[in-house]
Amino acid sequence: MSRRTNARQRAGHERGCGQQGETMSGAQRVLEAIKAEGLKSAVWRSAKVMSTRYNPFSRKPLATVYPDEVSAVDWTTARDFNSGAIEGRDSGYRVAWIITPPGRTSGGHQNAFRFMDFLEKAGHQLTVYLYSPSRYPVVSIEAILEMMRETSAYPDLKATFRLYDPERGFDAGYDALFASDWENAYSVYRYEGNAKRFYFVQDFEPAFFAAGSDYIVAENTYRLGFHGFSAGRWLARKLRSDYGMSCDYYDYAVDTTRYRHLNSQPRNEILFYVRPPTPRRATEFGLLALREFHLLRPDVTINLVGWDMSGFDVPFPYVNHSAVDISALNDIYNRCAAGLALSLTNMSLVPMEIMSSGVVPVVNDAPNTHGFFDSPHIEYVPMSPRAIAERIVQILDRPDASAHAAVIARSVEETKWSDPGSTFTEDFATVMRTSPHRVADAS
Repeated sequence: MSRRTNARQRAGHERGCGQQGETMSGAQRVLEAIKAEGLKSAVWRSAKVMSTRYNPFSRKPLATVYPDEVSAVDWTTARDFNSGAIEGRDSGYRVAWIITPPGRTSGGHQNAFRFMDFLEKAGHQLTVYLYSPSRYPVVSIEAILEMMRETSAYPDLKATFRLYDPERGFDAGYDALFASDWENAYSVYRYEGNAKRFYFVQDFEPAFFAAGSDYIVAENTYRLGFHGFSAGRWLARKLRSDYGMSCDYYDYAVDTTRYRHLNSQPRNEILFYVRPPTPRRATEFGLLALREFHLLRPDVTINLVGWDMSGFDVPFPYVNHSAVDISALNDIYNRCAAGLALSLTNMSLVPMEIMSSGVVPVVNDAPNTHGFFDSPHIEYVPMSPRAIAERIVQILDRPDASAHAAVIARSVEETKWSDPGSTFTEDFATVMRTSPHRVADAS
């Protein structure tokens, strides 16, 4: 979307930063989410967001789980899910993977389906169960599959898709079950078959909530006796040290067929990865920092990527790219010298992806960010709006900025997803054949 598209909004900012973001109703924000996600696939996700974030005064704790499943699980009585070996069939293991319904712009879902694809390519048979508590609108499997076919972000799986029914549970005969969210880990625990239990952990999900019932129920999923596969080293270390959870990890990578360095000319634009419905991405804090940056460098174009910000109070002129398809991102990235990507829990994939396009990532300085991918080309900055703004100015003013962009891109060009995919499938096969306690500790 061009700067012209946002001319009316920029005029509002020049008059004193209009208040549309403050007066926007919950229903309007759900409509924004539907527009970004696609109508059919967004119904469940919009309802969930509405109940958990946009109407906190009427919000009910544990609104996204089946409460009977939570109360039926006593994690203080240890269960041995993963000792011993399960022999593989000629065509691999039968695997059930349960996950909340995916959306068009959900990076976590896209990554989970990437690893499901790795399992299929390794010869295993998958059944994907969509977890959607009945209080939300009915999820259409056909609509979900249509959405996944329409976007280039999801692989084409051979898996069978089903809606999870707590009364029916999972089919018999699985060799392994994967939970992928705190909500559905209790369902995996309750399976009565002789299957190993795994947890595909992409973030420290208790931190999504204030101290309360949701935090406790999310945290207890790390005590259920599953073997984890975590995104990055920081999270694996935390699960092992804080909860005694056996856990392997895979490194992050970049799809260099999508993200690559194309522009060797001077760049006078920056980007910010925004996700207002995802508090851990600190969108509001980043806007404060970029307000300071705009005062210092009003000549620089600021691109907002990841969410439609037209209904929010953004205190500076910007280009609203909304939740563009993944295929359009590389062109945007190649116009930018720096990219702000804040993460208060586990790091997103954005810093490495923009590096592949020659962009200097600016991230918050914290153990969780250093623990995902240590690189001399990432700018780790304390969470001070002024400090972040001044660091971005320094990046833009580098005399060797164009040459440095090429160096940054080369530093990640060998990080292929096939490598963590192989690590994941090999670790999975090892745990299927042995006890996870024999698996090498996360270093």
